Amino acid sequence: MLTARLTKACPINSRQSGFIRSAGCSENLKLLQLLIHNAKREHRPLGVVFVDLAKAFNTVSHYHIISSLKQKGTDSHIIALITNL
Repeated sequence: MLTARLTKACPINSRQSGFIRSAGCSENLKLLQLLIHNAKREHRPLGVVFVDLAKAFNTVSHYHIISSLKQKGTDSHIIALITNL
């Protein structure tokens, strides 16, 4: 329920696979394999970057998170819940 309400205020990228119900890693891995296969077949260069945002909630300013939710018009009950986390 929390994810559904937050998604209205802060849309999630279709490639997001953490903390939401989705195929997750397997889908992203299959996509990566397909990209590598196509690049090899077509003899095209391919650059791949892996970004690990481990503990992102602990590294982003909580004030900034709350301010952003308010700016996006998120329900005050949801903001209170996030604040109390």
